[in-house]
Amino acid sequence: MKKLSEISFVILIFAFYAIILPLGARGQAPSYHANDRFEQLGTKLPTPNNTRAASGAPGRDYWQQRADYDIKVELNDDTQTITGSETVTYFNQSPDALRYLWLQLDQNIFKKGATRTVRNLPITEQMSTANLELATAMTYGDQGTGYNVLSVKDKAGKPLPFNINQTMMRIELPTPLLTGQNFAFSVDWTYRIIDFARGGRRTGYEFFPKDGNRIYEIAQFFPRMCVYDDVNGWQNKQYIEQGEFALTFGNYKVAITVPADHVLGATGELQNAPQVLTAAQLKRWNDAKNALTKPVYIVTPEEAAAAEKATSNAAKKTWVFKADNVRDFAFATSRKYMWDAMAVDFGGRKVMAMSFFPKEGNPLWEKYSTQAVAHTLRVYSKFTFDYPYPVAISCNGPVGGMEYPMICFNGPRPEADGTYSAGTKYGLISVVIHEVGHNYFPMIVNNDERQWMWMDEGIDTFLEYLAEKEWDRDYPTTRAEPYGIVDYMKQEQKNLVPIMTTSDNLINAGASAYAKPATGLNILRETIMGRELFDYAFKEYANRWKFKHPSPADFFRTMEDASGVDLDWFWKGWFYGTQPSNQELTEVEWFAIDSQNPELTKADQRKTANEKRETMARMRDRQDIKETVVEKNPDMKDFYNSYDPYKVTDADKKRYEAYLASLTPDERKLVESGLNFYTLKVKNKGGLPMPVIVKMQFEDGTDSVARFPAEIWRLNDVEISKVITTKKRVTQWTLDPYREIADIDEEDNAFPRQPAKPTRFQVFKSQGFQRGPNPMREAQQTQQPKAGQQGGAKND
Repeated sequence: MKKLSEISFVILIFAFYAIILPLGARGQAPSYHANDRFEQLGTKLPTPNNTRAASGAPGRDYWQQRADYDIKVELNDDTQTITGSETVTYFNQSPDALRYLWLQLDQNIFKKGATRTVRNLPITEQMSTANLELATAMTYGDQGTGYNVLSVKDKAGKPLPFNINQTMMRIELPTPLLTGQNFAFSVDWTYRIIDFARGGRRTGYEFFPKDGNRIYEIAQFFPRMCVYDDVNGWQNKQYIEQGEFALTFGNYKVAITVPADHVLGATGELQNAPQVLTAAQLKRWNDAKNALTKPVYIVTPEEAAAAEKATSNAAKKTWVFKADNVRDFAFATSRKYMWDAMAVDFGGRKVMAMSFFPKEGNPLWEKYSTQAVAHTLRVYSKFTFDYPYPVAISCNGPVGGMEYPMICFNGPRPEADGTYSAGTKYGLISVVIHEVGHNYFPMIVNNDERQWMWMDEGIDTFLEYLAEKEWDRDYPTTRAEPYGIVDYMKQEQKNLVPIMTTSDNLINAGASAYAKPATGLNILRETIMGRELFDYAFKEYANRWKFKHPSPADFFRTMEDASGVDLDWFWKGWFYGTQPSNQELTEVEWFAIDSQNPELTKADQRKTANEKRETMARMRDRQDIKETVVEKNPDMKDFYNSYDPYKVTDADKKRYEAYLASLTPDERKLVESGLNFYTLKVKNKGGLPMPVIVKMQFEDGTDSVARFPAEIWRLNDVEISKVITTKKRVTQWTLDPYREIADIDEEDNAFPRQPAKPTRFQVFKSQGFQRGPNPMREAQQTQQPKAGQQGGAKND
């Protein structure tokens, strides 16, 4: 500890009230390191205009296109094919005249020569059959899948010229489509549904050999309009699988013909329930509309078991659905399906939460799926807007997790005996929350997934994290916690890409598009902005852009506009950069005010002098030196043998009284306060500026936390020195004590340094020189005779 006796009282009083004092150690001037980390994003963001305002809101001239669909499709369970016909009415609400239209043919990703074949599938020592099938299909294109477009016609039935470029189709218009006009055309097509086990990803069927049935999860099954907007014009980037979809809102009427004993769930509201459900099922459906706490079976396990025994697909039923203001349509169908449902009340408006699943999903699915759907709607609506659609569905099948408006596909199932691990349980709940949550992002807040994966996956993962915590206080959720991203961020820079990377170019999308943006939002909410400011701004963004097409700039600007917090430094570092957070507490210096009270100062000096004199040599001398000269001959003593330099004299007291008389009341209060001043030196070793959070543990066993915003690094982004004032003495300092900033190295966060935790190793009994598997023993055990048999030749 260093005493401060000459320091200006003006500075001391400022320190007392401000807590933090920008002084260098030992009175040195602050050091600087010029940097641009806190400059505005500037040209990284597009220039605001009348379409997209500088506030992040839609501008006064905002526009977007619309596409309405009337679709009729039939699924052939014998040949696993889709045959369809659609009439599309496209509304040009842009200021531009359009000479042609672009449609997406996503099934063509499975055709030979598709750009998808650039995907790398390295051969490893252990390969799944699905990946081997996929690798073969990519090379030889032998799956026979992809669209067969039979015709493209205008509403008068006249053929329209069209050109197919892999997963995109351009239709040439007879005359330019002007602002405010609409154009109707029809497309007929067919394709073979992919066996999901042979390389499917977001759509396909699953075959069950035991009963000979299939579950179909059908998506991207019809030619869909590309987005035409003010950002990209036509968004016709090829679909090569990782980057998902950019889609146009519209109204859908869809008629789906399937075998008569199939149970089918789809986007939208069922329009002909009396024609496709039995009387008993229809009654249960109406009962489910009032079930607010527990799902009701619409199609029971017994009915599904009976349907599984069917041997013919000759009889058919057509299910008709209507969905307004959606960007897409999907469905799932199988005779194996059970169906349960319950209602979620939004102020008197009932939304139906539902699940479709086979017996292989129970008991897990009937216990958790629909409840998780309902929970998701409640939590996500709290942070955004009330769920606007009439239904939300979770379907079990081959797809591990995929989202569409009002319906999603989720894969986890229990073991064959009905048991399941904790990982499977929470895996199901989490994937249902995540995929149902996608209704909000991007199905309603409709970002361009082909370009910016993080805008829906990252935001949805963040909201999933919030919903998981409201499901169970002990929920094993980590994906948005800062410590959960540390292993990713500590990798070599060559392995990392910014969040603001085009979807198809992302390396490790699970981290860079899901976990890292979700973690960033969590850091904003918990550490940088605070929950109140964050929640208000986030809800403002969701409401500004629901049923519209936001860009990253709209999100960044809205979060700042609605909170009053400058976050450009954070967007630059966390979203546009890859540098990690890594702070080091390099040094702490302790200062205290010298009160100049001789009773205190001389007692302290005496104690210090005595401690310094107590050396090892002096302790040994007490035994080894039997008698000194002065001890033996007292005549050797003089004034200094009895002089006490630490005794308080009258002169000392008078000087102290004069000193006190020279102080103002505030100055005297500060001098007598007994405050401690600590200068902390903190290094930014990772490069990413983040708030400095430091925990102080005091000698009386209590603790306190000091928080300094990231702007502390504005003038020097390499090293800072800050003074902290405390009334109690600090015995231990710790940076980022609650793991809020994703610091990649915690070993240098403590001062004084704390010993690192040991690396654990297992001890086992020595077994000689044998290491690894023992094939000989395994072979001998295999060849041992069964009970009741003798070795060698059999008896006659």
